[in-house]
Amino acid sequence: MVSNAAINIIPTGEATGIIHVKERSPIHVFGTESIRATFGQETLEQAKNARMCPGVTDVVLTPDAHVGFGAPIGCVMVSPTHIYPGPVGVDINCSMSLLQFDLPEEALQGDKKFRRAIIQAIERRVPTGYKKISKSKPRRYSLELIERALIEGATPDICDAMGIPPKWISRCEDASRVGHDGTIETLAKRLEKIKNKFAKGRGGIDKYVDKLMQIGSYGGGNHFGECEVVRLTEQEKSFVADDERPSVANTFGLKDGCIAFLSHCGSRGFGNILATAQFDLLKRKFKLWNVPLPAGDPQLVYAPLGTKEANDYIDDMILAANFATLNHLVIDMLVLEAFQEIIPGVQGDLIYYISHNIARREIINDTPTWVHRKGATRAYPANHFSLKETPFAKTGHPILLPGNPIQGSSVMVALDGAKKSCYSVNHGAGRALGRREAVRALDQATVDSEFDDADVLTNCRVYPRDEAPAAYKNFNEVIQSVELAELAREVARLQARFVIKDSSVPDD
Repeated sequence: MVSNAAINIIPTGEATGIIHVKERSPIHVFGTESIRATFGQETLEQAKNARMCPGVTDVVLTPDAHVGFGAPIGCVMVSPTHIYPGPVGVDINCSMSLLQFDLPEEALQGDKKFRRAIIQAIERRVPTGYKKISKSKPRRYSLELIERALIEGATPDICDAMGIPPKWISRCEDASRVGHDGTIETLAKRLEKIKNKFAKGRGGIDKYVDKLMQIGSYGGGNHFGECEVVRLTEQEKSFVADDERPSVANTFGLKDGCIAFLSHCGSRGFGNILATAQFDLLKRKFKLWNVPLPAGDPQLVYAPLGTKEANDYIDDMILAANFATLNHLVIDMLVLEAFQEIIPGVQGDLIYYISHNIARREIINDTPTWVHRKGATRAYPANHFSLKETPFAKTGHPILLPGNPIQGSSVMVALDGAKKSCYSVNHGAGRALGRREAVRALDQATVDSEFDDADVLTNCRVYPRDEAPAAYKNFNEVIQSVELAELAREVARLQARFVIKDSSVPDD
């Protein structure tokens, strides 16, 4: 619901600002003046609506903020008393992972046929898009094993059964999540109910099986796999060369001038169905209870913590999140296998796996609360108590920010200043043009020539204009906003060598 009154961001620094909200603490905004100008009134109105929601104590807008459903994308919403499906979205636990190879960039220079061979090897293993997984694709896992993975998460036993290196577990933001009551037994019971509901619905149990068999596949839209060259920043190179100072890059496992693989995907059709069902259920409950919708927006439905509705949503979210985690790890394992087919002997290790569409139990300002991140990613700095006994306790964890194939993507690390953004940063560049607007405004020949000029290959016959670099904000300005706000600093820029992406129209 957009009001007629203009909403103003009051600058508080070169890359910070606030939005005053009547009888509430202000919304905290991060971004330079030029980035803040990209937000638009509808985005600011959605942020204000989110701040007025029951139980919400904090709202943050990150530099990639743009219009979403209910709450903006690029938004952090904090509540100790309520759970909100909207600021999680329908792609529950959409996330990033980065695989580092011991392969120098020179190995992929020269003959484009060599890169094409790797692309094809990946495509033989990892499906893309909205279509059902082809019967010709190998289904490596039984339904029983995938169901165990949804309930247990990425445990050593599950990883061993799926062929995933167990050492990758320590490189996950949340490898294994539990139900609302802290147990996996609750998740097992909830999954059985979901399965029975599928069996009675349109498509029957076959639809349930098809959704779970999507594990190890990319979605459509902005999901992708991208082969990268790692370029450490000059500052980070100096840290690497200094024996007296710990290097973040070395702790992360980044190899300057070597090949890496960045993936963006989520919980696929399974998570989408669970999220959509929860939205529909809560909308019906609001009508039954005669409870007014926040700002009149059905995308801002909520459930008070401790209620059956909240518990069921949390359990569904966790099942989808566990699916997304294993989906990424399986993709990374298959990508490594594809590289090894073309380049025998190459080795790869997971740098990190991190989500950007999730609600998590966290401590903010000494208060246990739920932090909802929609198009925003966690940013814990060095010595944060939550990183104790992880590989990143002394440095902070890796932050994986996709940009675009021309300007690159980024690996960052949080600074102590991230406390003021509820330990969050943007999840990428953020859209500058809506999908339909991009298709109308951008020229296909120009999009294609941009990739040719940068020597970036793609698997698309025609690269989708709604996913072209020009459809997104200037990534360099986005990174500058994060650094000027002292939320995080860049450790490495990732330069694309090829992109794997779906360009079909959704049919789900």
